Amino acid sequence: MTAVSKSAGNRPARGGGRPRPRSPRPRIGRWIALAAALLVLGTSGAGGWIYTRLSGNIHRAGVDGALGDNRPSATQGGRNILIIGSDSRSGTGDSYGRGLTTMQSDTLILLHLGGDGRWATVVSFPRDSWVRIPGCDQGGGAYSVPHHFKINAAFAIGGSTGDTGRAAACAIRTVEENTRVRVDHFLIVDFRGFTGMVNALGGVEVCPRRPIHDRKAHLDLRAGCQTVKDSQALGYVRARYSLGDGTDIGRIGRQQEFMRALADRAKARLYDPGALYGFLDSATGSLTTDPELAGLKPLYELASDIKRVPTERISFLTVPNYPRERDVPSDKANVVWNAPAARRLFTALALDREMTESGLDEAARTLPPAANTIRITVLNGTGVTGKARETAGRLRALGFRIAATGNAPARAARTTLTYPEGLAAQAGTVAARLPGVVPVSSDSAAPGTVTLTIGPDLPPIGG
Repeated sequence: MTAVSKSAGNRPARGGGRPRPRSPRPRIGRWIALAAALLVLGTSGAGGWIYTRLSGNIHRAGVDGALGDNRPSATQGGRNILIIGSDSRSGTGDSYGRGLTTMQSDTLILLHLGGDGRWATVVSFPRDSWVRIPGCDQGGGAYSVPHHFKINAAFAIGGSTGDTGRAAACAIRTVEENTRVRVDHFLIVDFRGFTGMVNALGGVEVCPRRPIHDRKAHLDLRAGCQTVKDSQALGYVRARYSLGDGTDIGRIGRQQEFMRALADRAKARLYDPGALYGFLDSATGSLTTDPELAGLKPLYELASDIKRVPTERISFLTVPNYPRERDVPSDKANVVWNAPAARRLFTALALDREMTESGLDEAARTLPPAANTIRITVLNGTGVTGKARETAGRLRALGFRIAATGNAPARAARTTLTYPEGLAAQAGTVAARLPGVVPVSSDSAAPGTVTLTIGPDLPPIGG
């Protein structure tokens, strides 16, 4: 029986509330367990009817029509697969998750396989990341209004009518707009298949150091090692508020440890025909992919590509972030990406360059200036009445201080961001919210303030 680390489930509480970069281990466990199963299946000579049945379990959803034309350029080598752990409660009844949004992305991971096949980067997006969610096609001619919110809400917004394809498309659009990295494929693992996978393997052993009592997760566990399955397994990986610092960030590590234990358990029992079939039947039945991945053969090939990557060349990363409270004191629930470090990470992925944990930690070591310490003057160079006031409102909502608004001396051919000597870091923080806008030092810039002159090409203001 495989055991989760004895430290899993009871993390030290966060002390002092001092903002700092966070780098927990990401959660890619459901995919790890499935990949292990597919690899064994592909070499075990499974009967044709089993293969056909399991392959037929996998759902497919087309998203191209809902992605629009304004997408990042294709990655210069390699492939990007967005893995979505769906929080859908469909078919689970009301025993767990009552009152929650029907479709929600509990897990959001970007897997980049290097073009030479010798390295891979796995990037986890904290679901409390405060980002810009673009307008998404909701079907029937309806589109959502672009706004800022938690990144995991994008899946629910696109899937408001129950259409999984549109849910995936909105999640993809949100990731692409905030990272400028193009998503090539997607894979959704639904909530419903999780307990089936655990139960087919006879459960997974966990070893909490202290008793766990979490009313929201419907979980009561004694201290010490014990096997969990059914609702206990689900509650264990979902528990948040009763453990550690009560944040989604803290839960990521525990989920990762549990899923690794599940993968080890799967490897140990996959030659048991009953366990093998039950595990794969639950796993494949909970999958939805784009048409190109919809089948055991393409998924097996993808898993094989992952297996060929040396373990030491797979980097598990989390988007560098800090508490949004640092920018907006009233927001104690969400996180903001450390823009310079995040930009370095996403640029590496777009250019098919390997990024390691040590390299990212070095970039994330320094936090950018807090938004509420930066004064911005917003000038309207478009001739469109109210544009400066509207833009200032959006920047203010992100925590920036608005020094003044007004009209530019003349029409602006493009959007510019200027700053006086000594405010380069502040200008960089503002530029991080304006994709494609490069800050420029200017002797004529107003002292103590970064000046944004709006042109016709003003990009969407990111989170």
